Amino acid sequence: MTPEQIMSIAKFGAACALGLSAAGSAAGAGVAAFSSIGAWKKCYQQSKLAPFMLVAFIGAPLSQTIYGMILMGFMTKAALTATAAYHFIGIGIFSGLAIGLSAYFQGKAGAYGADALAETGKGFGNYLMALGVIETVAILVLIFSRNAL
Repeated sequence: MTPEQIMSIAKFGAACALGLSAAGSAAGAGVAAFSSIGAWKKCYQQSKLAPFMLVAFIGAPLSQTIYGMILMGFMTKAALTATAAYHFIGIGIFSGLAIGLSAYFQGKAGAYGADALAETGKGFGNYLMALGVIETVAILVLIFSRNAL
């Protein structure tokens, strides 16, 4: 296998890490946005103040894209051999998928938090803590994946 082929395979794995993380972030932010828009609509219909803080639920899953980008950077700077190139594909796919799923489920939890906050006006800190626990999965995957390179 030529050095160019080895690099190409490794870069594919790195792109998977970023792409799957970003796909999860997009899906999670989308789900949270759908719910937040619905919650704002309910507030407007009831002539209640619509909480701007729902934007925090929409934006929370976006940090996983950054984790995917950081992992991609680690992967492109790591030492490469012919066998390591395939190792990078595995790391990129499985780590990217785990980070992306964390983002998606963070968005789902944010959607429920947005609905609850708009309805009750209470519990914002508790809802953010739940999102933080889900985000921890992505952080741990980033750290452990870095150690696997």
